[in-house]
Amino acid sequence: MSERPFAQADAQWLELIGQAREWFASPVGQLLLRQEQEALAQELRKFFGGYLVHYGPQADAPPVAEQVQRTVRLGAPLPGVEIACEEQAWPVSEHAADLVVLQHGLDFSLSPHGLLREAARAVRPGGHLVVVGVNPWSTWGMRHLFTRDALHKARCFSASRVTDWLALLGFALEKKRFGCYCPPLASARWQARMAGWERLAGGWQGPGGGFYILVARKLVVGLRPLRPARREPMGKLLPMPLAKVNRNVAKMDESPKGGAK
Repeated sequence: MSERPFAQADAQWLELIGQAREWFASPVGQLLLRQEQEALAQELRKFFGGYLVHYGPQADAPPVAEQVQRTVRLGAPLPGVEIACEEQAWPVSEHAADLVVLQHGLDFSLSPHGLLREAARAVRPGGHLVVVGVNPWSTWGMRHLFTRDALHKARCFSASRVTDWLALLGFALEKKRFGCYCPPLASARWQARMAGWERLAGGWQGPGGGFYILVARKLVVGLRPLRPARREPMGKLLPMPLAKVNRNVAKMDESPKGGAK
Protein backbone atom coordinates (compact mmCIF):
# COMPACT_ATOMS: atom_id res chain seq x y z
CA MET A 1 0.00 0.00 0.00
CA SER A 2 1.55 3.28 -1.09
CA GLU A 3 -0.14 5.44 1.56
CA ARG A 4 -0.47 4.66 5.23
CA PRO A 5 -3.84 5.15 6.94
CA PHE A 6 -4.07 7.68 9.75
CA ALA A 7 -6.82 5.80 11.66
CA GLN A 8 -8.02 2.27 12.29
CA ALA A 9 -10.45 0.71 9.81
CA ASP A 10 -11.39 -2.66 8.35
CA ALA A 11 -8.19 -4.21 7.02
CA GLN A 12 -9.80 -5.80 3.96
CA TRP A 13 -11.51 -2.55 3.02
CA LEU A 14 -8.29 -0.54 3.50
CA GLU A 15 -6.40 -2.94 1.27
CA LEU A 16 -9.03 -2.65 -1.47
CA ILE A 17 -9.06 1.16 -1.37
CA GLY A 18 -5.26 1.31 -1.28
CA GLN A 19 -4.98 -0.88 -4.39
CA ALA A 20 -7.62 1.19 -6.14
CA ARG A 21 -5.64 4.35 -5.37
CA GLU A 22 -2.53 2.84 -6.90
CA TRP A 23 -4.43 1.88 -10.04
CA PHE A 24 -5.99 5.33 -10.49
CA ALA A 25 -2.48 6.82 -10.17
CA SER A 26 -1.24 4.66 -13.07
CA PRO A 27 -1.24 5.98 -16.68
CA VAL A 28 -4.36 3.93 -17.53
CA GLY A 29 -6.21 5.11 -14.43
CA GLN A 30 -5.24 8.72 -15.07
CA LEU A 31 -6.64 8.46 -18.61
CA LEU A 32 -10.01 7.44 -17.20
CA LEU A 33 -9.97 10.11 -14.49
CA ARG A 34 -9.09 12.92 -16.92
CA GLN A 35 -12.09 12.10 -19.07
CA GLU A 36 -14.31 11.87 -16.00
CA GLN A 37 -13.20 15.20 -14.56
CA GLU A 38 -14.12 16.99 -17.78
CA ALA A 39 -17.56 15.35 -17.93
CA LEU A 40 -18.24 15.92 -14.23
CA ALA A 41 -17.22 19.58 -14.47
CA GLN A 42 -19.87 20.05 -17.16
CA GLU A 43 -22.57 18.31 -15.13
CA LEU A 44 -21.82 20.00 -11.80
CA ARG A 45 -22.09 23.53 -13.20
CA LYS A 46 -25.87 23.48 -12.95
CA PHE A 47 -26.02 22.51 -9.27
CA PHE A 48 -26.06 24.95 -6.37
CA GLY A 49 -26.49 24.80 -2.62
CA GLY A 50 -24.58 24.61 0.62
CA TYR A 51 -22.81 21.23 0.71
CA LEU A 52 -21.38 18.72 -1.74
CA VAL A 53 -20.27 15.37 -0.31
CA HIS A 54 -17.75 13.40 -2.38
CA TYR A 55 -16.88 9.75 -1.86
CA GLY A 56 -14.38 7.83 -3.97
CA PRO A 57 -11.19 5.75 -3.70
CA GLN A 58 -8.96 7.89 -5.94
CA ALA A 59 -6.37 10.23 -4.38
CA ASP A 60 -6.98 13.01 -6.93
CA ALA A 61 -8.87 16.11 -5.84
CA PRO A 62 -12.65 15.79 -6.19
CA PRO A 63 -14.51 17.74 -8.90
CA VAL A 64 -15.56 21.28 -8.07
CA ALA A 65 -19.12 22.60 -8.29
CA GLU A 66 -18.78 26.36 -8.71
CA GLN A 67 -22.20 27.19 -7.25
CA VAL A 68 -21.90 24.93 -4.20
CA GLN A 69 -20.44 26.66 -1.15
CA ARG A 70 -18.58 23.76 0.51
CA THR A 71 -17.20 20.44 -0.72
CA VAL A 72 -16.54 17.74 1.88
CA ARG A 73 -14.60 14.59 1.09
CA LEU A 74 -15.46 11.36 2.91
CA GLY A 75 -13.71 8.03 2.71
CA ALA A 76 -11.06 5.74 4.08
CA PRO A 77 -8.52 7.22 6.53
CA LEU A 78 -5.98 8.06 3.82
CA PRO A 79 -4.30 11.33 2.78
CA GLY A 80 -6.65 13.76 1.04
CA VAL A 81 -9.74 12.64 2.93
CA GLU A 82 -11.23 15.29 5.19
CA ILE A 83 -13.62 13.09 7.20
CA ALA A 84 -12.68 9.44 7.67
CA CYS A 85 -15.54 6.98 7.96
CA GLU A 86 -16.63 3.46 7.14
CA GLU A 87 -18.48 3.02 3.88
CA GLN A 88 -21.71 2.07 5.67
CA ALA A 89 -21.48 4.65 8.49
CA TRP A 90 -21.20 8.20 7.26
CA PRO A 91 -20.93 10.87 9.99
CA VAL A 92 -23.43 13.00 8.09
CA SER A 93 -26.93 13.78 9.31
CA GLU A 94 -29.93 12.83 7.23
CA HIS A 95 -30.82 15.25 4.42
CA ALA A 96 -27.64 17.28 5.08
CA ALA A 97 -26.22 17.50 1.55
CA ASP A 98 -27.53 19.22 -1.55
CA LEU A 99 -25.37 17.01 -3.76
CA VAL A 100 -23.56 13.69 -3.22
CA VAL A 101 -21.02 12.36 -5.74
CA LEU A 102 -20.10 8.66 -5.65
CA GLN A 103 -17.09 8.44 -7.95
CA HIS A 104 -16.22 4.74 -8.33
CA GLY A 105 -17.36 4.20 -4.76
CA LEU A 106 -19.62 1.32 -5.81
CA ASP A 107 -16.91 -0.22 -7.99
CA PHE A 108 -14.50 -0.60 -5.07
CA SER A 109 -16.84 -1.44 -2.23
CA LEU A 110 -17.31 -4.42 0.07
CA SER A 111 -20.99 -3.54 0.54
CA PRO A 112 -22.28 -1.53 -2.44
CA HIS A 113 -25.91 -1.65 -1.30
CA GLY A 114 -25.02 -0.28 2.12
CA LEU A 115 -22.84 2.43 0.61
CA LEU A 116 -25.59 3.54 -1.76
CA ARG A 117 -28.10 3.67 1.10
CA GLU A 118 -25.77 5.90 3.12
CA ALA A 119 -25.31 8.22 0.16
CA ALA A 120 -29.07 8.35 -0.46
CA ARG A 121 -29.77 9.10 3.19
CA ALA A 122 -27.44 12.10 3.14
CA VAL A 123 -29.21 13.78 0.19
CA ARG A 124 -31.97 16.25 1.02
CA PRO A 125 -35.36 15.89 -0.67
CA GLY A 126 -35.04 17.57 -4.04
CA GLY A 127 -31.25 17.17 -3.95
CA HIS A 128 -29.17 15.10 -6.35
CA LEU A 129 -27.01 12.00 -6.28
CA VAL A 130 -24.36 11.58 -8.99
CA VAL A 131 -22.93 8.09 -9.53
CA VAL A 132 -19.82 7.43 -11.62
CA GLY A 133 -18.86 3.86 -12.42
CA VAL A 134 -16.86 1.70 -14.81
CA ASN A 135 -19.08 0.53 -17.65
CA PRO A 136 -18.91 -3.29 -17.82
CA TRP A 137 -20.12 -3.21 -21.46
CA SER A 138 -16.96 -1.53 -22.74
CA THR A 139 -13.32 -2.28 -23.41
CA TRP A 140 -12.63 -1.11 -19.86
CA GLY A 141 -15.12 -3.58 -18.51
CA MET A 142 -13.51 -6.34 -20.54
CA ARG A 143 -10.11 -5.34 -19.21
CA HIS A 144 -11.26 -5.72 -15.63
CA LEU A 145 -12.16 -9.36 -16.37
CA PHE A 146 -8.74 -10.34 -17.72
CA THR A 147 -6.26 -8.02 -16.03
CA ARG A 148 -4.36 -8.88 -12.87
CA ASP A 149 -4.12 -5.36 -11.46
CA ALA A 150 -6.50 -3.64 -9.01
CA LEU A 151 -9.14 -3.09 -11.71
CA HIS A 152 -9.78 -6.83 -11.61
CA LYS A 153 -11.21 -6.39 -8.10
CA ALA A 154 -13.72 -3.76 -9.23
CA ARG A 155 -17.39 -4.75 -9.18
CA CYS A 156 -18.35 -2.84 -12.35
CA PHE A 157 -22.13 -2.66 -12.03
CA SER A 158 -24.06 -1.70 -15.15
CA ALA A 159 -25.77 1.67 -15.43
CA SER A 160 -29.21 0.06 -15.73
CA ARG A 161 -28.68 -1.97 -12.55
CA VAL A 162 -27.62 1.06 -10.53
CA THR A 163 -30.60 2.96 -11.94
CA ASP A 164 -32.92 0.28 -10.56
CA TRP A 165 -31.30 0.57 -7.13
CA LEU A 166 -31.75 4.33 -7.19
CA ALA A 167 -35.43 3.97 -8.05
CA LEU A 168 -35.95 1.69 -5.04
CA LEU A 169 -34.33 4.36 -2.83
CA GLY A 170 -36.71 7.07 -4.05
CA PHE A 171 -34.64 8.69 -6.80
CA ALA A 172 -35.67 9.65 -10.31
CA LEU A 173 -33.04 9.44 -13.04
CA GLU A 174 -32.59 12.77 -14.80
CA LYS A 175 -29.57 12.11 -17.00
CA LYS A 176 -27.26 9.34 -18.15
CA ARG A 177 -24.12 9.90 -20.15
CA PHE A 178 -21.02 7.93 -21.14
CA GLY A 179 -17.40 8.89 -21.67
CA CYS A 180 -13.86 7.66 -22.36
CA TYR A 181 -14.32 5.69 -25.56
CA CYS A 182 -10.58 5.23 -25.94
CA PRO A 183 -9.39 1.71 -25.10
CA PRO A 184 -7.39 1.30 -21.86
CA LEU A 185 -3.91 1.81 -23.32
CA ALA A 186 -1.01 2.83 -21.09
CA SER A 187 1.05 4.30 -23.92
CA ALA A 188 0.85 8.10 -24.09
CA ARG A 189 1.50 7.94 -27.85
CA TRP A 190 -1.52 5.71 -28.44
CA GLN A 191 -3.64 7.83 -26.14
CA ALA A 192 -2.81 10.88 -28.27
CA ARG A 193 -3.63 9.00 -31.47
CA MET A 194 -7.05 8.02 -30.11
CA ALA A 195 -7.97 11.57 -29.08
CA GLY A 196 -9.82 12.17 -32.36
CA TRP A 197 -11.88 9.03 -31.90
CA GLU A 198 -12.72 10.13 -28.37
CA ARG A 199 -14.18 13.44 -29.61
CA LEU A 200 -16.16 11.72 -32.35
CA ALA A 201 -17.56 8.90 -30.22
CA GLY A 202 -18.24 11.26 -27.32
CA GLY A 203 -20.50 13.31 -29.57
CA TRP A 204 -22.50 10.20 -30.43
CA GLN A 205 -22.91 9.24 -26.77
CA GLY A 206 -23.08 5.54 -27.50
CA PRO A 207 -23.32 3.03 -24.64
CA GLY A 208 -19.74 1.77 -25.13
CA GLY A 209 -17.94 4.42 -23.07
CA GLY A 210 -15.50 3.35 -20.39
CA PHE A 211 -17.47 5.09 -17.64
CA TYR A 212 -21.02 6.27 -17.08
CA ILE A 213 -22.46 9.16 -15.10
CA LEU A 214 -25.93 8.93 -13.59
CA VAL A 215 -27.63 12.07 -12.29
CA ALA A 216 -30.64 11.29 -10.08
CA ARG A 217 -32.93 13.58 -8.07
CA LYS A 218 -34.34 12.61 -4.69
CA LEU A 219 -38.11 12.79 -4.71
CA VAL A 220 -39.83 14.91 -2.08
CA VAL A 221 -41.12 12.70 0.73
CA GLY A 222 -44.85 12.80 1.42
CA LEU A 223 -45.93 14.60 -1.73
CA ARG A 224 -47.94 12.88 -4.43
CA PRO A 225 -49.24 14.30 -7.67
CA LEU A 226 -52.91 15.21 -7.39
CA ARG A 227 -55.26 13.36 -9.69
CA PRO A 228 -57.80 15.44 -11.55
CA ALA A 229 -61.28 15.32 -10.03
CA ARG A 230 -63.57 12.85 -11.70
CA ARG A 231 -66.42 14.49 -13.60
CA GLU A 232 -69.67 12.62 -13.71
CA PRO A 233 -71.23 12.41 -17.19
CA MET A 234 -74.15 14.81 -17.62
CA GLY A 235 -77.32 13.89 -19.48
CA LYS A 236 -78.17 15.49 -22.78
CA LEU A 237 -80.62 18.37 -22.92
CA LEU A 238 -83.67 17.38 -25.02
CA PRO A 239 -86.07 19.99 -26.47
CA MET A 240 -89.52 19.80 -24.85
CA PRO A 241 -92.67 20.12 -27.05
CA LEU A 242 -94.57 23.41 -26.76
CA ALA A 243 -98.14 23.35 -25.44
CA LYS A 244 -100.74 23.94 -28.19
CA VAL A 245 -103.13 26.88 -27.73
CA ASN A 246 -106.87 26.35 -28.41
CA ARG A 247 -107.78 29.39 -30.53
CA ASN A 248 -111.58 29.06 -29.84
CA VAL A 249 -111.00 29.32 -26.11
CA ALA A 250 -108.74 32.31 -26.66
CA LYS A 251 -111.50 34.17 -28.64
CA MET A 252 -114.07 33.53 -25.93
CA ASP A 253 -111.72 34.98 -23.37
CA GLU A 254 -111.29 38.12 -25.46
CA SER A 255 -115.12 38.75 -25.86
CA PRO A 256 -116.87 41.14 -23.37
CA LYS A 257 -118.39 39.40 -20.35
CA GLY A 258 -121.67 41.40 -20.32
CA GLY A 259 -124.24 41.16 -23.20
CA ALA A 260 -125.68 44.21 -25.21
CA LYS A 261 -128.73 45.98 -23.74
